[in-house]
Amino acid sequence: MAKTKQHCQSAISSHANAVYAEWATLQHRLSPESAPVSVNGSDLSIADVVAVAFHNVTATLSQDPECVRQVDGSVAFLAKELESGNVIYGVNTGFGGSADTRTQEFERLQSAAIQHLNVGILTKADKSDPNTVEQQKNELLRGHSLPNPIVKAAMLIRSNSLMRGHSGVRISVIDSVMKLLSKGMAPVVPLRGSISASGDLSTLSYIAGAIEGNPDIFVRTTIDGQRRIIPADESLKLAGIGPVRLQAKEGLGITNGTAPSCAAASIVLHQANQLALLVQLLTAMGTEALDGTAHNYHPFISAIRPHPGQAEAASNILAFLSGSKISPNGESSNTRIGLAQDRYALRTAPQWIGPQLEDLQLATRQVSTELNSTTDNPLIDTANGHIHHGGNFQAMAITSAMEKTMTALQNLGRIIYAQCSEMINNMTNKGLPANLSVDDPSQSFTCKGFDVNMAAYAAELAYLAHPVSTHVQVAEMTNQWINSMALVSARYALDAVEVLSLMVATYIYVLCQALDLRCMQIEFRRRFGESFEKTFAEWYASVGGELVVSHSGALELSHKIRDQLLQKWDQLCHMDLDERSMVAVKETLGGMLEIVGIDGLTFKDTRRYQDSVVTALKEVYNGVRAEFIRNQKTPEYVSPASRVVYDFVRQELRIPLNRGVEDHPPLLQREAASRVNGASSTNGTNGVNGVNGDDSDGNLAARSRILGTMAGEIYEAVRGGVLHDRIMKFGESSGLWC
Repeated sequence: MAKTKQHCQSAISSHANAVYAEWATLQHRLSPESAPVSVNGSDLSIADVVAVAFHNVTATLSQDPECVRQVDGSVAFLAKELESGNVIYGVNTGFGGSADTRTQEFERLQSAAIQHLNVGILTKADKSDPNTVEQQKNELLRGHSLPNPIVKAAMLIRSNSLMRGHSGVRISVIDSVMKLLSKGMAPVVPLRGSISASGDLSTLSYIAGAIEGNPDIFVRTTIDGQRRIIPADESLKLAGIGPVRLQAKEGLGITNGTAPSCAAASIVLHQANQLALLVQLLTAMGTEALDGTAHNYHPFISAIRPHPGQAEAASNILAFLSGSKISPNGESSNTRIGLAQDRYALRTAPQWIGPQLEDLQLATRQVSTELNSTTDNPLIDTANGHIHHGGNFQAMAITSAMEKTMTALQNLGRIIYAQCSEMINNMTNKGLPANLSVDDPSQSFTCKGFDVNMAAYAAELAYLAHPVSTHVQVAEMTNQWINSMALVSARYALDAVEVLSLMVATYIYVLCQALDLRCMQIEFRRRFGESFEKTFAEWYASVGGELVVSHSGALELSHKIRDQLLQKWDQLCHMDLDERSMVAVKETLGGMLEIVGIDGLTFKDTRRYQDSVVTALKEVYNGVRAEFIRNQKTPEYVSPASRVVYDFVRQELRIPLNRGVEDHPPLLQREAASRVNGASSTNGTNGVNGVNGDDSDGNLAARSRILGTMAGEIYEAVRGGVLHDRIMKFGESSGLWC
């Protein structure tokens, strides 16, 4: 349904809108009618980078006359300065601490620049075709090459910077890089070796080596549908490109920039911003699963502490809870039993998440600015007739962005770790079974392993959040006393994205299980309330209660006793059904007798009450559990936003409610064999066996996966953007995004 701009801003604002805008831009880029990405030095976006790096969207050099004039003008101005005999760093001098040398061998100097930078370590496997003997020999060695999408993105970003016309690099040279990119060819670039001080020198030198046709630089490509890695000279022939002889400043112009760091940072932020929005949605789902209150996110709370990130996070979570029957927006905590307020992981979520959104927005602005900047030295100012020696190659802006991002990712991981742990722990999850096991907890520990995994992930994520910039080492003849370490920082930020995605995937699995159990609990409470009312009325009449109070009075008493009984029932959720039912009734017996207030009750009277209520608890719980296993009513209770994630997991990924130990694949195989042999199924689960000898849920194949496999499928959907697509489309159709 359509919504006004004012409503849209009050529901979802700022960071979320930026995430949507980037997604919408990417969708446009992926559409068949979209024009190629124009490399003109001024309009490149993170979405464009992702489109080219991951989706093979075409990018072409701008043919705008002014843009071409600027590039050609910088080349001509450089030549004029050299003819005048002016000293220009890296053009007729040495490099870095060796800049006290002079030469008139301009082209030879550029070859020397590339030669001394081609020093990264790659293994034979890194330079071999997939599935070759060399690849197999090195199975125990980690790869030492930069991921191919980052290299492709770096080629795009460096070309965009050179097209700004401040570097003195010919358009034909830039075009060679872009032609390789357009044909899906990218050099194999060493993972390590850049300190991102005078740009990512060594990293970019492999791109320069590729267009030079260096036979010992290797290029990834596809030939006849097969992925191949071939020498650069062969790749140029295959692409129909002649080898480039680098002229004055062109080797330096290609290498003296921040493109690889910016490329990695763009990919990091593309996914980090998605994760930040997803964590807010998962917090809304967590509020439902933990039977929390939406009042945590009331606008008044943020209005009187007006940090924009906090206000947005509260608004987002509240919007995601809209339509929930578990945690309705108008709910007050005034009548809550137990803790008067939710624990920190829910109650302080806006205050915790908000600063992360602000940091991510600033980081995104920093990287977006870098995409359309000239990062080089020296710089050619044709308009004013000057050559400037400066430090635009210093990539500290990227380091700053990445260190904020790593901290934000760690904090986002911390909050979902806390929520997940509280959800699995029966001491804090408000009556859900221990370890979120559907069957008896003495023989099933469904989510316990996930709890341990989350601790491992959280610890690693916290380690990754340490800043890299504090570990700078002096380099290059003490010339580079300060260096940004931006590419290293971005690489670790990529690791942080990976680890947080593992946490998010795990939490989504746990959330769906918990939401099913919460809705099953609601169904049980309703059904048991009806059963108890009848059971109590019959017992009450049998002991003469009708002579003491009216029927309405007896009903009021039954509600008080029921509420007391269910409160105790929730506290005993770590027990098996038989024991839980018996203990719950016994431990509330005194309270029941006090509420009833009938003198002269005999042992038989109280024993009859106990037996009838224990029987009712077991029968109702077993019945509701069996029905819920066959048909989850969760979509009827959760908010429409929560349902997007829930339905994606349950329907698209076909990840079912875990029924407990009977869903362990070897046990499922035995059950299937028993059905084939006509054997009956008896596993002591008090009727909870959802298979019941006939695989009544029709989902045996879907269930025949270990828990880790199912979490892994969620992880792939998160990393691949598939789940994000569903969330964006939901917000689009619901009018949440502006």
